[in-house]
Amino acid sequence: MACDSQLGKPVALTVSLLSLHLSLLSQDPTVQKVGGGRKKTVSFSSMPSEKKVSSASDCLAFMQGGCELKKVRPSSRIYCRFYTLDPELTCLRWEPSKKDGDRARLDITAIREVRTGKSTDTFRHNGPAEQLPEEAAFSIIYGDEYQSLDLVALSADVANIWVTGLRYLISHPTSCCEADEGSPGSRTRRDWLAFEFSKWDEDGYGIISEDAAVAAICDLYPGIKEAKVQLKFKEIQRSKEKLTSHVTLEEFQEAYCELCTRADVYFLLVQLSKDRECLDGQDLRLFLETEQGLPLATVEGCLDIVRRFEPSSQGREKGLLGLDGFTRYLQSPECYLFDPDHQQVCQDMTLPLSHYYISASYRSYLLEDQVHGRAELGGLLQALQAGCRCLELGVRDGPDGEPLLGMERNSQHPLLSQMPPITIHGALEVINKYAFLTSPYPLLLYLCQNCSLAQQRVLAQHLRTVFGARLYTPLSPNGLLGVRGAQLPSPEELKGRVLLVGKKLPQEEQGSDGEVSEEEEELGIGGPLAGRRVTLPGEEDAGVVLVVPPPSQSCQLRLCRELSDLVAVARAGSRSFYNHRAVPRSPPSSPSTPSSPLAQVLPPCWTLCSLGEAEAARLASESLEELVSFTKRLLTRVRPSTVRLDSSNPNPQDFWKGGCQLVALNQQTAGAMLDLQRARFAQNGGCGLVLRPAVMREAVSYFSADTQGCVPGVPAQTLRVKVISAHGLPKPQGAGAKGQVIDPYVVLELHGVPADCAEQRTRTAAQNQDDPLFDETFEFQVNLPELALLRFVVLDDDYIGDDFIGQYSVAFECLQPGYRTVPLLGLLGEPLAHASLFVHVAITNRRGGGKAQRRGLSVRRGARRGREYVTLRGTGIKVLDDTFRSASTPLREAADLREDAQNATVNFKEQCGLPPVANLKQCIQSLAPRLQTVEGPPAACLVLKDGCPCLEPVGGLPDATRKLLSAYEAMVLAHRQVIENADSIQERIAQVQKEGMEFHEDLPRLGEKEGLKGRKQSKAVESFAWNITVLKGQCDLLRSAKTDALDALRQLALACEACGLAATSKLQSSSNQLADNHANPRRGSAQGNGRI
Repeated sequence: MACDSQLGKPVALTVSLLSLHLSLLSQDPTVQKVGGGRKKTVSFSSMPSEKKVSSASDCLAFMQGGCELKKVRPSSRIYCRFYTLDPELTCLRWEPSKKDGDRARLDITAIREVRTGKSTDTFRHNGPAEQLPEEAAFSIIYGDEYQSLDLVALSADVANIWVTGLRYLISHPTSCCEADEGSPGSRTRRDWLAFEFSKWDEDGYGIISEDAAVAAICDLYPGIKEAKVQLKFKEIQRSKEKLTSHVTLEEFQEAYCELCTRADVYFLLVQLSKDRECLDGQDLRLFLETEQGLPLATVEGCLDIVRRFEPSSQGREKGLLGLDGFTRYLQSPECYLFDPDHQQVCQDMTLPLSHYYISASYRSYLLEDQVHGRAELGGLLQALQAGCRCLELGVRDGPDGEPLLGMERNSQHPLLSQMPPITIHGALEVINKYAFLTSPYPLLLYLCQNCSLAQQRVLAQHLRTVFGARLYTPLSPNGLLGVRGAQLPSPEELKGRVLLVGKKLPQEEQGSDGEVSEEEEELGIGGPLAGRRVTLPGEEDAGVVLVVPPPSQSCQLRLCRELSDLVAVARAGSRSFYNHRAVPRSPPSSPSTPSSPLAQVLPPCWTLCSLGEAEAARLASESLEELVSFTKRLLTRVRPSTVRLDSSNPNPQDFWKGGCQLVALNQQTAGAMLDLQRARFAQNGGCGLVLRPAVMREAVSYFSADTQGCVPGVPAQTLRVKVISAHGLPKPQGAGAKGQVIDPYVVLELHGVPADCAEQRTRTAAQNQDDPLFDETFEFQVNLPELALLRFVVLDDDYIGDDFIGQYSVAFECLQPGYRTVPLLGLLGEPLAHASLFVHVAITNRRGGGKAQRRGLSVRRGARRGREYVTLRGTGIKVLDDTFRSASTPLREAADLREDAQNATVNFKEQCGLPPVANLKQCIQSLAPRLQTVEGPPAACLVLKDGCPCLEPVGGLPDATRKLLSAYEAMVLAHRQVIENADSIQERIAQVQKEGMEFHEDLPRLGEKEGLKGRKQSKAVESFAWNITVLKGQCDLLRSAKTDALDALRQLALACEACGLAATSKLQSSSNQLADNHANPRRGSAQGNGRI
């Protein structure tokens, strides 16, 4: 498709474009003439996938041919009409209509703007319109009163064509009647392709061979399939009935433009560049600020982007980023979904070790399943390279007094018994060499040994010799390791150290050796399959079976003192948790002495509780709050069930929600569970440690994972993901079909606490091969962002044998807003060359319509204006209840402040015709054209009143514009109220929190004084934690609201100045004052206008 077609004269359009357009119309069942008119009915099936758009002329040609659109009326009625653009490009016409032909039209000159989505009152307040797809909706705003013509297209790409074409006509009124050589972007692109063509045209004859043309396009657009390019040139030859395979410059340009133009990027570029089809430094800066969440972008930085990504020398010299350069930039790592700030360690590493999730592997020495697998050093190396900070080592007796790596089960297979064993000394040498290459933070060696005393001493000697000073043993001054107030050192303090986790003899036990109890599953000699004959996977025909040894009556192991003294973290079973639960509930930070009953029952902090998968799942389901409380001071590890002979993995999210720090997974088994683990630990530079949520670390906190509003008083965030397109999708690796055509679709999985878990999918892009367009938006509610993981999975709907194409998993905290590329990974986590998704991400604390959210137990509907207010719980202790009751008024005032500001902001965005996920700079960009006058100066100018940016009308304004300015003033006033009152309200709430915490230490005594026992006392402790969590959360929300209000006013002032609405030179100093008040602008705001 030629990219230099005439924009002003429709007769000058290329033959390929017209033939393509006619073929589309002939295939569209909605385009049928009946007696010289059009049918009133329309079938809204999907459009043919062959449609390609690479320039504004393509859009205009499609509009001239016309298509059926649904017209939405304010009366809630929906009509089907056939809309066309007249040949002179001066008006829109539609039929059938009760109006005569001259009235059933809309002049292009009367159009003020074109909005995308359901952004008008007609859409927002029309019930039937809710069933129509938002991606296919658009509105034409026309006339002095800003009336709206609200339409819904057949699909999102058809809507994009109409929006792009209309915006081009609005911004290029003279090109409707004059010949034009194309936009600056199209001319630059044409010249660049001619230059690249000349490199292959060595003789200067204006033709090159087909092979050379194919190679040139593959060089210019990496990732495109060579067969696809060859097929395109064959089609061109057949259409022109050529007898030679030589390619001319025009054919080369046509093939490149059709094959290498991404329609999704083109529509975005046209929107950003005011239909010039290229971006200058200012355009790119606005894009980075308003869409990509980079508030500190500079024009110089944008010009650097042009220099690095624009392929044409002409574009680089002029500082213009064309379509191809913009495509390359969006595909580059700079626009990846993953936030680059998280590629390095970005969390506080000075907290106790128990406050972190720790990447752990199960039976790290295996590279296969639990039956066929033998101990291999490659397994240890693979786990360390993956960032694991806890390796499991199985050790058994070996010949010649040398312990061997691996458990008995892994040496009983007849095919493995002949292989040379691996000594534990060799394994320790490998670990010592690679322990800290991926991460400098402590490495835990989880020791499961079943050795004789003699070989235990040899093992202890090897540990001391190999690791030397790296081997860490905790000091126990005065034997006070059992004191409840003690805490583990931080990862920062333990850098470069190796900690041994294993069975440990009691300190008070005399003698060199002793007995310790061991669970059979830890040694691989028991569990649910004990005593059963199990057929080995993959060897059913051979009849090879494994007899799982039954557990012994009592599993007591002899342990030598030398090995015990090297153990830093004592390994305990589930009994330690039940002992903790048996103690009457009391505040977690209450002191206790070694002689107190608490200190005698509770294990020391240098203890790791080991849980089996089934037991951990039951505790996470039935006793979640108690499990979270238990893990605030003690490390807890979950191991896969012994029935997983195939080395499959459990879902680690089921145990992370309970606070379990270590969830051991089989690193050799690829799949969704390992993808989630990689995503979890990628958010802190891949160092193997990630901070747990604050509610799992704070001494007094309330957390309920199974309910909406799992953290009381903190509203859920809304994640909106628009899946726009996919590119370079390969065929599934295990597919049995011979053809190359796939029917892809995308599944979005949100993993987190049960209240957050959700799954949605796109439609199937049937027969769309490797570059399908989806244009579908999905919305998720996220109650606990710190635990949420988002996973994209691309599957083939028409598969034979295997449907998996690719996946990508990312932590919620690592999401970047705006238009992002999602690089797809294979089943093993390896990058898929050139395969990606293109998405748009927005995060707000509001649902799509800006309506009040439904909350869980944390709120009760108040009488005032039907607003929901957070409430505190009664504890049954009078002095406490009286203290908390004084917080009721400031809590309501805090909610009113935040809600008023949020509602005013959403109302202003709606008046601007933008969705709630838009930011304020986009709103000002939408507002500024309405204030422009024919005389020149705007109809309203920006003045600063008491540091607030206000817009004052200069002359008469239409009612619609005046209403918009009123919404602007109301929003500014609401933000000002937040700034002026947030501190005083927060101080009152914080004072109540402080007074409540003063009763923390005496809570058990106060409960006994009120006669509270058993369940009632536990309920009082729970309500106390609830109230403290609510008060702290409200203080945090108020601080965030004030920061967001300051940031909003700063955005408004700078955006008004950039759009030419500033009236005086004093604005710059005042906007600087706003910037000083917000001296440390955050990169993202969980409670603000998207994460920007």
